[in-house]
Amino acid sequence: MQSAETNYQGVWGNRIGFGQRPALLVIDFLKAYTVEGAPLYAPGVVDAVAQTPALLAAARAAGIPVIHTRILYLAENCADGGMWVKKAPVMMAMVEGNVLAEFCDGVEPEKGELVIVKQYASAFFGTSLASLLHTQGIDTVVLAGCSTSGCIRASAVDAVQHGFRTIVVRDCVGDRHPDPHNANLFDIDSKYGDVVSREDAIAEIAKIKSDRPQLCKNSQAFT
Repeated sequence: MQSAETNYQGVWGNRIGFGQRPALLVIDFLKAYTVEGAPLYAPGVVDAVAQTPALLAAARAAGIPVIHTRILYLAENCADGGMWVKKAPVMMAMVEGNVLAEFCDGVEPEKGELVIVKQYASAFFGTSLASLLHTQGIDTVVLAGCSTSGCIRASAVDAVQHGFRTIVVRDCVGDRHPDPHNANLFDIDSKYGDVVSREDAIAEIAKIKSDRPQLCKNSQAFT
């Protein structure tokens, strides 16, 4: 049998590249995924969190918008999680006051950075994210966060469906097991966006800084 790479060659895997106006979207870097012993603990997320400060620093230095998401349920018994929390009741830890629902140290939002609260996997589902990005002329969404097979994949699929160039930073996303992590990166890279290294993402962001310094001014709309 052919390898997946050989089978897909010439059919899937076209490169889309960065556009001119990117935003960095940091998805659900919450302590539920990084506290050892917690039900959602994912070693791959611990690694991804450690890799992400440099990406955040590059985006902030370039003046591109940095947006964070968190899952947070506000209704009694997490009813606003609908069928998802019935399928995955482990998500019911995502409530105010639970330390597991807090942002991970080192990748938490800085003052003025937008935080999108969501109740489902995709950062776009049931939120104003797409219209906000379109209003600001953003054409590229750079994704970091977790988990690769869950909220990253769902957000990547929705991003391309909303008309954005979608870039997933391989080193800055993680999962609880390497098999779904790698399989979903393969699918995203084949069909929905480009999967790139942290170094390549930082290099592209640096180009934005030198070519379009006015983005710093535009990004103030997100504060």
